[in-house]
Amino acid sequence: MSKNEGYFDIRDEVRDCYASIAREEGRCCEATASCGCGTISERIGYSKEALGELPAGAEMGLGCGNPISIARLQPGETVVDLGSGGGIDCFLASKEVGDAGKVIGVDMTPDMLSKARRNAAAGGYSNVEFRLGEIENLPVADSSAEVLISNCVINLSRNKLQVYREAFRVLKPGGRLAVADMVALQPLPEALKNDLTAYTGCIAGAALVDQVKGWLEEAGFQQVEVRVKQRSREFIRNPEAVAQLDDFIASADVTAAKPKN
Repeated sequence: MSKNEGYFDIRDEVRDCYASIAREEGRCCEATASCGCGTISERIGYSKEALGELPAGAEMGLGCGNPISIARLQPGETVVDLGSGGGIDCFLASKEVGDAGKVIGVDMTPDMLSKARRNAAAGGYSNVEFRLGEIENLPVADSSAEVLISNCVINLSRNKLQVYREAFRVLKPGGRLAVADMVALQPLPEALKNDLTAYTGCIAGAALVDQVKGWLEEAGFQQVEVRVKQRSREFIRNPEAVAQLDDFIASADVTAAKPKN
């Protein structure tokens, strides 16, 4: 199937892929994926100590960076996590914002939500909740959060500008966006862009750095920065895929701010 067959087809494929991961039925994108292909969390910026405090099953090796490390979270803040998966970043954020704060994880995959809620109950995270929803249409009120985070998820959307518009909507004036995501270093080959496995694996949907900056600014954000980090070899298991993709794909830390007024 080509990703050009339509947004809703791709969205369903992504949902099915990550539902399979949540049910531990195997990794649907093992050959070339940057997401869901082994436990890489320490390599991408999480400390062994922090990971060791998480409920079993929260860390699923699905990220491409550590948004908590760039979010500058403060006690009492409200945080929204786009594509929260098993809950790893929500639980880490929970400790940063404390009992006076709140963390809302949003995911479109019911199996992931069930897993995250079990993890929250097991870890006693009373200031974390998980909501079913799509990142293009967040189930979150206007101007209700100080911080929005996401980890290797926005690249899966076919309408990234709408995602950033929603992020802008839910942030309070002066709020911050802190995202780890995959970006394209140059235009992707057509064969790769039309590869469904590469799309669900967080590769084919990666946008160029300048596109990401442009969408954020169009959505209303200021102080936009996209800091390119590791190349594809840090995330892709298949050696042949690394040779083909290392000039095209990298992870990046993306930060931006909503104007104060």
